[in-house]
Order: sequence, then structure tokens, then C-alpha cells
Amino acid sequence: MTTTQTQVERPARVPARDSARAGAPSLGRWLLTAAALAFLGLFLFVPLALVFAKALEKGLSAYAAAITEPDALSAIRLTLLVTLIAVPLNTVFGLAAGWCIAKFEFRGKSVLTTLIDLPLAVSPVVAGLVFVLLFGSGGALGPWLSAHEVNVIFAVPGIVLATTFVTFSYVARELIAFMQAQGREEEAAAVVLGAGGVQTFLRITLPRIKWGLLYGVTLANARAMGEFGAVSVVSGHIRGRTNTVPLHVEVLYNEYAFSAAFAVASLLVLVALVTLVAKKTVAWRARVEKR
Repeated sequence: MTTTQTQVERPARVPARDSARAGAPSLGRWLLTAAALAFLGLFLFVPLALVFAKALEKGLSAYAAAITEPDALSAIRLTLLVTLIAVPLNTVFGLAAGWCIAKFEFRGKSVLTTLIDLPLAVSPVVAGLVFVLLFGSGGALGPWLSAHEVNVIFAVPGIVLATTFVTFSYVARELIAFMQAQGREEEAAAVVLGAGGVQTFLRITLPRIKWGLLYGVTLANARAMGEFGAVSVVSGHIRGRTNTVPLHVEVLYNEYAFSAAFAVASLLVLVALVTLVAKKTVAWRARVEKR
């Protein structure tokens, strides 16, 4: 073999200085990272820290008193009740809509998909006003409801309706994307082997979408517990009866009970943090199973 051939076959060496320069973070990358951290610190970490600092400024005894007084406990119970009704309803709808849209072709499919996104596009306050116009005393169904002594607006049913509407899309949108990514092959194989629709759903579809389902339920749960706009319109702000936790925080703040307001608000912050951890855990488990 000639010297020329040896030189051609020998890989070219990258100078050490150029290699180090290629592996080192660029100035632009450092600046972007610093800007992102500064933004998160200013608009996320600092406000969260201030919430807990303000909530605890009068000590643990005052904090405990603020979250255990009767009106606060009533707001917590109502928030949990509404969430326990709205989230399962949207879970059932999300499963049905996700399975229908992702697994079948039919007329009006694009219209149905668009309507599922509607609650995300409509302002929660507008949604609350729609329910007032529909179920209020002067609304379309108001006289009939009054004649039958059924209270919807300024009562628990109105709060449930408003919360269900604003959380309507979360489970469905997550499952539609999840099911479409998985395809239809396994379900089709099960049907060919003689499995019925319900059997196919319970044994094939549901186990494959469990992490996507949990992800959507987690997001819907967080939104239901923190909803303010639509619930504020339909609740009537009856203290101790129709105030959820966000509305109770507003009442305390307007009464200049700042420490108590931040103490109750810290419960919502804790819910948000728990939701974030649950969301990341579910996403991690889904990635692990895909491998």
C-alpha cells in the first residue's frame, strides 16, 4: 500500500481546540437559558413563594384557623363535591368521544372534534352567562324550573354544570390524540377473533390508554378545583353555601383578610404542585411502557 493511499484512508483528526469549542455551550445558549430561568423565577417561583410567605406571616396557628373556620371548610367540601361529580362525567364522555373519533369514520366527525374544543375557546365568564340565560329565573327554562321548585342557578347544580363545561375538553382531547397515535390494528384483530365491542374496549383499548386517561383526568381535576370565572357567575356568592375555594379566597381578600385569603389560596397552590408531580409521573410511566 502506498503512502498516498494510507493518507487517504486515515481519518482526519479534529484539532483539540476546535473539538472543545464545538462541545462547549455557546454564549447564545447560556443567554437563552438565563432568560428562561429569570422568566420562571419572576413569574412563577417568586409569586408562589410570596403566597406561602403571606399565608404564614401570622404563624401556623393563624394559618390553621384560616383553613379550618366554618366558611372555609364549607368551600373546601363544595369544591371537592363539584370536582367528584364533574371529573367522572367528563371522564366517561372523554372515553366515549375518544374511542368514537379515533377508531371509527362517520359523517360529522370533524364537527364533533371542533365542538369538543369549544369550551377551550369560550371565555368561562361567557359560559356562566349562558347558563344564567338558560336556567335563571328569567331564562328560557327558568319559569318551568321555578314551577317545579328546581334551583339550578345560585345553587350546587349550576356550579356543577359550569365546572363540567370548562373541564369538558381535557380528557377527550388527551384520549383522542393518544388513541389515534396507537392505531386500530389490535382492536381489529380482536374483532376478527370474535371479541365483542365491550370486550374489545375493556381488554384491549382501556389497558393501552390508561396513562393517557390518567393524564387527562389529572388536568381536568386541577382545572375543576381552581375554576373561578364560570362558577363566579352562577354561584351567587352565598357564603357558606355556594362559595368554592377560589370564590372564598376572593371574599376574604375583598374583606382585607389578606393572611386568611393567602392561607386558603395556598391550598390551591398545593393542589397545583401535586397535579404537576402527578402529571410528570404519568408522562414518565407512559414513556417507560412505550419502550
